[in-house]
Amino acid sequence: MFEPTAKSAIEYAGSNKLEEWVHEFLCGEGNNKKLSDALKIYKREYVGPKLMDLHLLTRCYGPEPEMECRIPEENQEQTKNFGANIDKIAKRFKTGGWDMPPLLALDCNGKFEIDDGNHRYEALKKLGIKKYWVILSCRV
Repeated sequence: MFEPTAKSAIEYAGSNKLEEWVHEFLCGEGNNKKLSDALKIYKREYVGPKLMDLHLLTRCYGPEPEMECRIPEENQEQTKNFGANIDKIAKRFKTGGWDMPPLLALDCNGKFEIDDGNHRYEALKKLGIKKYWVILSCRV
């Protein structure tokens, strides 16, 4: 049975099945089938999971005006839920026992943009965690 954890991602990577892990996660607990479908449009190489400094990553989703994928201003409930989801994730991670899935990021010539895991990223930052597991993808 598939478990969406950092440990399982490392195991899949060791069996050269990291891309399979990514899509199983996104179509399951990750609840991001649209991203899974988009990632399949072009052939990609997946690397990781690797322990990365979080300050190297750029978030692209959220309510802030500079976000590439911005939550519309009129959607105040989704904006409110953005912060609430971060708090829930931080609490779940802090209380222990949750092997949180790696963040997924696009490697754009050394710039790393988070494709999936924007809430998890903010939760990690909120907890003062400086490094976490990341799976990188790039088009080939």
